Amino acid sequence: MKLSQQNLTRRKLIQIAGGIAALASVKGLSQTGLARSAQISKPNRLSAGATIGLITPASNVPENEDLLAAMDLVRSLGFEAKAAPNLRRRKQYLAGSDKQRAEDLNGMFADQEVDAIFCVRGGYGSGRLLRELDYQTIASNPKILMGYSDITAILNAIHLKTGMITYHGPMAGDNFSSYTYDQFQRVLMEPRQVTLIGEPPPFVEKPGVVERKNRLTPIVSGQAEGRLIGGNLSLLVTLLGTPYEPDFDGAILFIEDVSEPPYSVDRMLTHLWLSGHLERTAGIVFGKFTDDNYDNNTLSMEQVLHERCEPLGIPTLRGAMIGHIEDQTVVPIGANAHLDVNAGTLTLLETAVS
Repeated sequence: MKLSQQNLTRRKLIQIAGGIAALASVKGLSQTGLARSAQISKPNRLSAGATIGLITPASNVPENEDLLAAMDLVRSLGFEAKAAPNLRRRKQYLAGSDKQRAEDLNGMFADQEVDAIFCVRGGYGSGRLLRELDYQTIASNPKILMGYSDITAILNAIHLKTGMITYHGPMAGDNFSSYTYDQFQRVLMEPRQVTLIGEPPPFVEKPGVVERKNRLTPIVSGQAEGRLIGGNLSLLVTLLGTPYEPDFDGAILFIEDVSEPPYSVDRMLTHLWLSGHLERTAGIVFGKFTDDNYDNNTLSMEQVLHERCEPLGIPTLRGAMIGHIEDQTVVPIGANAHLDVNAGTLTLLETAVS
């Protein structure tokens, strides 16, 4: 049967459109013009004398003396400290305007004197910057960027848009415990090809005294391997349906939160489940859910995690040293890791820095 000229034209247009779509798929183009699944890049490891840029991309600490203390903390680690131009800005619950905070972050990546970037505080406001970040400049100047809590939005967005590994870890606004410093060193300063992270700190049992605070709990037994994604649960949920939504396929998802009651954690995990993201992961690691505000009419946090995760059949572990806690690890977003639920271990399968 002969095709009309109109049908031939329409079919040709469809073929051209399909070719363009395929090309975009191959190149992984996103709305920013950068790869959605970009090639992984690793920032340089930290060494003594490195210059650390300090930024406040969300909220600020209450007083300027707290900022001076953050700079002293950086120096105590053997580094030089460089304050962002707008580090002392405050605008109610934000550390200055969105433009000022974005300029500080973009500027620190562009600054050739700066070797790594530490956030001073979380709070609220990171998500407001995601459209203002210069992902091309960031991709061209890979540097360690570390923070947690509200900074989750920035860490995952930068990794998604540039392929650069980012680091869910301690803030410069808090002191490092001995455990935190050890984890910081093993991930960012003296990395090994295979590195255990997030294990509970040493505890010596004695008659009448057992470990209660830092217990590892298997939820679903098994082992898994995949790229690490995650952070604060509240922030991860806000990224769903946006151009900055993490890629959950085959990933090991790590989650923590603070001041969220069990019903709220239930709601957010249900959101991840309904959106189809939880079952696409290879494994799940729950960190700490601190200050969870129990009342009399509630499921326990334990019940919530079991009810939501057990039916998935995906290896799931609870209790890693991730979250709003004094002793916390550094989790490199984008690095390959191995989860062994029965052994209670999360192991990096590659160095997280170059």
